[in-house]
Amino acid sequence: MDNRAVEKAVLQMQFSFEETERCEVRKPRFRSGRDSGWTARARLLCAQLSLPGLAEKVVVKWNGRMRSTAGRATWPDAVVELNPALLEISTSETERTFLHELAHLVAYERAGNRRIKPHGPEWRRACCHLGIPGERAGHNLPLPSRTMRRRWRYFCPECWAVIERVRRMENCSACYACCLKYNRGEYDERFRFVEKRIS
Repeated sequence: MDNRAVEKAVLQMQFSFEETERCEVRKPRFRSGRDSGWTARARLLCAQLSLPGLAEKVVVKWNGRMRSTAGRATWPDAVVELNPALLEISTSETERTFLHELAHLVAYERAGNRRIKPHGPEWRRACCHLGIPGERAGHNLPLPSRTMRRRWRYFCPECWAVIERVRRMENCSACYACCLKYNRGEYDERFRFVEKRIS
């Protein structure tokens, strides 16, 4: 075998290894289901914040169906769901999103039966206690964005506040600002939202 043939074989081998490495890097990691490591971490943090009830039931899961959402917290189930695409972005973003969503559960647990805003002062306080002060409500991560057409419009007969939604409200709902102002935050039929389908 002459030198030229050897060089050609070596170049071809290097090229094929580079191609294989590139394919492995681009290959996405799909995860779904409960994550025992993150669940244990969530339970430890809740226990450190003196929330034994939440520490006992909180669960962290990966949701492979998420596209534009980084994470989601479900209450009263005490479930934190994370988008597996976070693993491809960075470890710090995965950590931040985990703490952001856990802060929702901490805020709801502390509030008891009291109604609170999702990103209100209780949530901001929980963020501080979890080590992410100044956390914002939304994210600017490189996840695919999705715009869904709003099909339902609701307005308050008292203050005329308007809410537009993609899906129709299943239960009776009233304007929280008016219920707070005139009925100490309790549901009041006078401020029940009026529904209108957007054509």
